[in-house]
Amino acid sequence: MHGDAMRRALVGALLVGCGPGVASPSDATGTTASSASITGSETGSDAPMSTTSTTAPDPGDTTAPDADEGSIVPAPDGGTAGGPCDVWAQDCPRGEKCMPYSPNGDGEFNAVHCTPLDGDPRAPGEPCTVVGSPLSGIDDCERGAICWNVDPETNTGECVAMCQGTEARPMCADPCESCTINAYGTLNLCVGACDPVAQDCGPGEACYPIGETFACAPDASGDAGALGEPCEFINVCDAGLFCAMDGSVPGCEGPGCCAPFCDASGPDPCAALLPGTVCTPWFEAGMEPGACGSAAIIGACRPPA
Repeated sequence: MHGDAMRRALVGALLVGCGPGVASPSDATGTTASSASITGSETGSDAPMSTTSTTAPDPGDTTAPDADEGSIVPAPDGGTAGGPCDVWAQDCPRGEKCMPYSPNGDGEFNAVHCTPLDGDPRAPGEPCTVVGSPLSGIDDCERGAICWNVDPETNTGECVAMCQGTEARPMCADPCESCTINAYGTLNLCVGACDPVAQDCGPGEACYPIGETFACAPDASGDAGALGEPCEFINVCDAGLFCAMDGSVPGCEGPGCCAPFCDASGPDPCAALLPGTVCTPWFEAGMEPGACGSAAIIGACRPPA
């Protein structure tokens, strides 16, 4: 497997986790299971990834960054060099950072260890390089960031911020980002908002409901994921569709079925796309995400109330 195909498979693998991600309706409209699981089915794994909504940093948190090392959080003089650590506490010795990695090369970030902090670390949004395997956890991003979307042929990617706070109360500094956590508790990422109507994500990705907003995730639908097909996880429907887990898709025979997003401010396309449904606003009035959201009024095709 080479080139784009290998990269897509790797991206799917990087987003794999396992654990409690049982799909369940969450938003006020009952439209979909927006707290459902993300799967990396391109790798043959059905292990889900739990998600949480964006939480602003605690205004009472006065922890200052370790300015001399360009860190997001300071490195305490504790931990064991090269040993196990806590990605939330970043408790590795000074000059190292706590990173998820795959000790068995099985395509999942299912363990953590202390790795060297680069002498000139890269900030989130900047290009980065991974040393060794793309899942080694050794890169040149600053503490509190990970080299992501890594091209396995060049070992280069982009630094993405890891979540702050705790697993019970995750935080992202950017209010337009949501914290996504794998159920091992080893990998967490702050992912940016996208437009589910415009589908403005990059190649191989689609805009899906994650927490209380929408974020880009690998499109793991493969040959499935078409309109009306059964689904169980967030990212197994084609771009422009979401996994509706609330029985709102007429004739659905799965735990959920793929249904279309729509623009509730324009002509209603739902009768033609999914007979028996109308375009219903995703958010209750006044609950729209504002500047982080869509230029359209995000809607979903659902049976009339």
